Amino acid sequence: MKKTINLLVLAMAIMFVSTANAQIKFGVKGGLNLTNMSFSQDAFNTSNRTGFFVGPTVKFTLPVIGLGVDAAALFDQRDGKVDETTVKQKSINIPVNLRYNIGLGSLAGIYFAAGPQFGFNVGDDSYDWTDANSYKNTFQMKKSNFSVNLGAGVTLLKHLEIGAAYNIVCGKTGEINVWDASKSAITSTTRSRYNSWQISAAYYF
Repeated sequence: MKKTINLLVLAMAIMFVSTANAQIKFGVKGGLNLTNMSFSQDAFNTSNRTGFFVGPTVKFTLPVIGLGVDAAALFDQRDGKVDETTVKQKSINIPVNLRYNIGLGSLAGIYFAAGPQFGFNVGDDSYDWTDANSYKNTFQMKKSNFSVNLGAGVTLLKHLEIGAAYNIVCGKTGEINVWDASKSAITSTTRSRYNSWQISAAYYF
């Protein structure tokens, strides 16, 4: 019992020292999205499109054990093409990632990161387009979405980070409603997702 108490006290002391020596850095992050639109049906022609994201970021690192957390508030735009209509999703995304850092000397290091992301639509709620029979189909965006980030990158000169991540949307990004020629009934409803590869650069002050 005494040994167990001593181990607990030692663990708490290590955690206290690590927290006291923790590093908190603020910075700016930006990058490119390579978006893959996917649908629950194959009735639409879709393609990969590029977009971008930018915004403030912060990271909290425990240097003794290499663990840390980063978070950001990013303006994010993702483009996609449905038939001949370009759909733009504009949102404020808030990623919160758990990180593991491996130092490669005083000038460089590598990190692995994973965590949830919360998105809130700040762009258009819906898009309409007309087909050969002169009636409108609609693409309705969700007001919010939840996704997961998996990524890795390098740290250079203690200030610059270059990373790559895959953003996986959980659930649907929106719905496409296809109407009949009389506009009296929806003939099909197709769910969509906007998964993206993300290439990023961040500078911490």
